[in-house]
Amino acid sequence: MKHGRKYNEKLAVFDKQKLYDPEEGIEAVLATARAKFDETVEAHIRLGVDSRHADQQVRGAVVLPHGTGKTVRVLVFAKGDKAREAQEAGADFVGDEDLVQKIQKENWFGFDVCVATPDMMGVVGRIGRVLGPKGLMPNPKSGTVTMDVAKAIADIKAGKVEYRVDKTNICHCPVGKVSFGKEKLNENLATLMDAIIKAKPAAAKGTYIKSLVLSTTMGPGVKFNGMKF
Repeated sequence: MKHGRKYNEKLAVFDKQKLYDPEEGIEAVLATARAKFDETVEAHIRLGVDSRHADQQVRGAVVLPHGTGKTVRVLVFAKGDKAREAQEAGADFVGDEDLVQKIQKENWFGFDVCVATPDMMGVVGRIGRVLGPKGLMPNPKSGTVTMDVAKAIADIKAGKVEYRVDKTNICHCPVGKVSFGKEKLNENLATLMDAIIKAKPAAAKGTYIKSLVLSTTMGPGVKFNGMKF
């Protein structure tokens, strides 16, 4: 694959073969950030699991200490008191059947995270086929199916991210923005890695953290030493 001049210039600022320790690696990642906008820094973690097996799934959520730097739009499926609680907690959209109809008929997805109370899951299940592929289906493991909607909204707005191993056994997660600087990004990354390590399935054998790569939105990947976490 051929890359442009600017991309190749970014490759020249770090050693492509080196496994960087966290602090030095984040410095290298930041050195590749040359876009005119505040790029997102993303972590890509390859795990030593087989996601085809139910007992080797890795999924959960964690609140990053410095957030993600992104404004998150939260939709809540709830009724009655829980709907009012969600509105007071700062949810961007609150409803039940009306929101299901809007998503079904208008193909509307003007939100980033979906939360639901347990009693609403029967209703939400009707649009599971469209929410699921987009990663928007509420799930108890990620804390988005709950009666405590106020806490769920507060955590999401504060910088809660969901990690989930995909078909290639990789978790893709944002850890902040370039403008955060080295210290905040390092703390966010450490928090994410700690959560993923604690979520190691009992059935997983051998090396758990196979590889860890960080990159900015427009930059190349920088390899990290996963054993340093």
